[in-house]
Order: sequence, then C-alpha cells, then structure tokens
Amino acid sequence: MSDQHKDKLSRRILVRNASLAAAGAVVGSLAHATKAVAAEGIERIVKNDRINQSVCKWCYRKQTLEELCAIGKKMGLKAIDLIGPKDFPTLKKYGLASSMIGTHSLTQGMNNKGNHAGCIAKIRESIDAAADAGFPNVISFSGNRGNIPDDVGIENAIEGLKQVASYAEKKKINICLEYLNSKVNHKGYMFDNMAWGVEVCKGVGSERIKILYDIYHAQIMEGDIISTIQNYHQYIGHYHTGGNPGRHEIDETQELYYPAIMRAIVKTGYTGYVAHEFIPVKDPIESLAYAVRICDV
Repeated sequence: MSDQHKDKLSRRILVRNASLAAAGAVVGSLAHATKAVAAEGIERIVKNDRINQSVCKWCYRKQTLEELCAIGKKMGLKAIDLIGPKDFPTLKKYGLASSMIGTHSLTQGMNNKGNHAGCIAKIRESIDAAADAGFPNVISFSGNRGNIPDDVGIENAIEGLKQVASYAEKKKINICLEYLNSKVNHKGYMFDNMAWGVEVCKGVGSERIKILYDIYHAQIMEGDIISTIQNYHQYIGHYHTGGNPGRHEIDETQELYYPAIMRAIVKTGYTGYVAHEFIPVKDPIESLAYAVRICDV
C-alpha cells in the first residue's frame, strides 16, 4: 500500500473514530435509559453548522415525533423531513421546520397529463400550508413510466409544472421533483437519471422548480455523486442521504463517503436542507448522532 493510500485510509479511520466517540458522548449509556431521560442526556453535535441538517421521521418508527424533535433539536438539527400540517405545532414547539412537505402520489405523477389536475391541486394545497408556516419546500414526483416514453414524460412534466410554477413563485416555495432509483426500490419510476430532471427544470424555467437529489437513489442508478453535484447544483433544491447498499446507516458499512459529499455541497454555496433518510439497523439514536457528526463538515 502506498503512503498516499495509507494517509487516505488513516484520515477515514480518524473521521470514523472521532464520529463514533462524539456519538458515544452524545448518547452516553442511554441504551439502558428511558426515552424521557434519553432526550435530556443529548449534547449538541453540530459545531460547524455549514450544512442545515434534517431527518426523516418515517425512518424512526420507534420514536414518536415529539421524541425525535427533542433529540434532533439538542443534536443541532434544524428540521424534520416529510412532515405535514397536522404535525407543524409539534415542530414549532421545538423551533424546528418541516424541510419537505408531501403532496401527490409517487407512482401517478407529473409525467402523465391525466394526473395533472389531481397533482396540481395537492401541490397548491401544500404550497399554501408551507407558506403559512414559513417552511420552504414541497415535494413532487415524476410518476411511473408505464407506456410513456421518457421524452414525452419530460414534455408532460414541463407542461404540468408550468401550471403551478407561478403560484410557487408568488408564495416563495420550492417544488422539488424527487430522483428515485428504478432498479431496487421503485420499479418503473421515470425520474431515475439526472438528465431527465435537469431537462424538466430547464423546460419549466422557474427558480422555484428544483430537484430533490437523493444520494442513495442516485448512487444506485448513476453514481458519480460529487461530479453531479458540482455540475448541476443550480437545479438542486434539497438533498437526502442514505447508505448504499441497503439504505441503512451512512457509516463504514456502505460505499459512499459522506464527509466528502458534504464538503462538495458546501462548496456550491448551497443553503437548503440535507435530510437523513436512512433506515437504521443499529441503535437509531447512535446512528443519527454518527450521521450528524460526519455531515457537520
């Protein structure tokens, strides 16, 4: 092994060990504590604060929203992801935002003109909720391919999103079209390559139509994560994390190196949210603490 490779390996081990130590300091011996005590024992992890970190509640089914808010706030998180209006009071109690608000179906989306009326109505409803609460983003999806060619899907998505883009601009809310993989999790999903989403954004021509760049999904479909961020960051309005393979912890068990990815995001001048969307298989709070630590670059 060359000295250069040894240095790189040493740096990675150092980051991992420091992050594990930080996570341990944060959660202490909470594995045997009650949930109420766990939140009280959390210490702040975020120090650099150059990445606005969030976490997806659906990945933490054993924790109530109240518990996750209390723990996340103390760690230094700024939002909970994919949370709707009924839970806004809980978020605001802890001074947290909803970094992404749901809208329409994932499989029946903007690539099909027949879905436009229903999708647009739900997008407008969520835009209103976001604007009223002071939150920045609502989600949208391409939908599945079915018999629709990709180029027609692009044209249809442009046509549909143009119908709601001016409303998003007026309300100052981003509509973020999510990139998902069609190999493992979402068979048939159309927006499974960055070029598709970029063409839609260009075609709509609104600063409020963006891409939700899910790093886990993008790694499965195309890889080349950092170069993609560098080349297309102007079209990205939101990020999701996740370990590949498996969509589990973003630690040494998977192939993506998130500290470097976060540094690349920072260099683009991005000021939006990065939301953790991995499903923990280890202690969930320790895993979240680790993720927050290594992404605080």
